Amino acid sequence: MNFSVFLPTNVIVGRGCVRARGAELQPLGSHALIVTGKSSRANGALADLCAALSKNQQRYTVFDRVTPNPTLACVREGIALCKAVGADFVVGVGGGSPMDAAKAIAILAVETRTDGEVFAGNYGARALPMAHIPTTAGTGSEVTPYAILTNDFARTKTSITSPALFPKLAFLDGAYCDDLPPRITKNTAMDAFSHAAESMLKQVSSPASEMCAKESLRILYPLLKALERPAKEARDALLWASCLAGMAIAQTGTTFVHGMGYFLTYDYGVDHGRANGLLLGETLRLFEENGVPAVGEICAACGASVGEICATLSDLCGARETVPREKCAEYAARAMQTKNIRACKFAPTEEDILRIFTKSLIGEEA
Repeated sequence: MNFSVFLPTNVIVGRGCVRARGAELQPLGSHALIVTGKSSRANGALADLCAALSKNQQRYTVFDRVTPNPTLACVREGIALCKAVGADFVVGVGGGSPMDAAKAIAILAVETRTDGEVFAGNYGARALPMAHIPTTAGTGSEVTPYAILTNDFARTKTSITSPALFPKLAFLDGAYCDDLPPRITKNTAMDAFSHAAESMLKQVSSPASEMCAKESLRILYPLLKALERPAKEARDALLWASCLAGMAIAQTGTTFVHGMGYFLTYDYGVDHGRANGLLLGETLRLFEENGVPAVGEICAACGASVGEICATLSDLCGARETVPREKCAEYAARAMQTKNIRACKFAPTEEDILRIFTKSLIGEEA
């Protein structure tokens, strides 16, 4: 029972919460850089935020050029705009990519680093204050200290981490997710599910992180089977479950499943949540075979067996991407060098990792 919990984000939940509780933005600063993609205009999130800021008499500038899997070039463009207009706080609006970009902009605007130094770690404890408004139910970035960026140097995606990357505020309004297409709904739900399950598999999991992870799994798993046209209540539940999973990984981090999935995203453009969904099932089988008790706890929270969970994820993923066996072997070797490979309750071998790749992507043993 030796553990700590650090979660400094004020989370505000409910439909209409941005306009209703917009005054909460007032202490963050006088000029917001709004970091977003294009969809926030269509789902109403940007309009609600701008209305709230205007009511507060806070100025704002919109940076809406964030693309999926943000690059350093994208972040540099955002930083330049932030400094040019004199923005003193940042609001991330959108899915994981805008929120990741917002975090990177917020910290690199006050801590100058070359591109080669961005992924070197050891960040200070200062960033521009942030608020986040997620418009997908999957990333949980609104309550984590991580920003995930495309790393062309390593041909993957890599996180930067600092306590300063926790947003001060998070607004969770399920209405912004109401019109998401099934593909995005499924992929982001698998991302949240993977966060919760992976958190349970980490050595540093604690009663606090497990409480969040189990509640997220309890809510999420039944919803995974009905993601074509979720009702509003289901949208709200998905968003809250995603946030709970984010709270869990904020304490534990993710496993090598994420690192493995980043290779698929970088080389094949596989959506991040889908990549996790493709690989998580065989990872759970491996941990179950090696007697990791946390797998039983995951199953209990879901009310399902490992086999049933694997079947559900397989149904959501559908047809697999074509990845050559030699590529799987390359990824297995590279995965063994990732920082999380020895941080789980079972430490896989390279053969184990190759098995996960080949069973997940090719459908056969290594």
